[in-house]
Amino acid sequence: MSRWPLPEPMRMALEAAERAADGGEVPIGAVIVKQGVVIATAHNTPRLDHDPTAHAEIMAIRAAAAALGQERLTDCDLWVTLEPCAMCAGAIVHARLARVYYAASDPKGGAVEHGSKVFDAPGCLHRPEVYSGIGEAAAADMLRAFFRERR
Repeated sequence: MSRWPLPEPMRMALEAAERAADGGEVPIGAVIVKQGVVIATAHNTPRLDHDPTAHAEIMAIRAAAAALGQERLTDCDLWVTLEPCAMCAGAIVHARLARVYYAASDPKGGAVEHGSKVFDAPGCLHRPEVYSGIGEAAAADMLRAFFRERR
């Protein structure tokens, strides 16, 4: 357990991840904040929605864009419980999110600091600031417990 309390947006993302797990979805949650105000909270819903693109990050980006009435989220930060995959990293680029904070690394499916490293690609049009490891133990424990129950 960390000696420092988690930032509120990451705590909220972890709570969203718990809701995903309660619904039988992989426990990943995401929160988007603009100038200190939470404007979107979401969790994974691919099974519920029968939509392979319904990752927490995508759902949060859609909700934030709708809330702001625009497709660019330039003054917004994304807080997510797992390193974004290539699809979500691409959406982050297109949304022009300013910063990405993620909890647990994903060496197999992540595409920010692992795999394809989308933000480092020469053709990447936007590179958000990235901060990792915030709430890592809590997010990793939740994912391990979820998959352990399904084996």
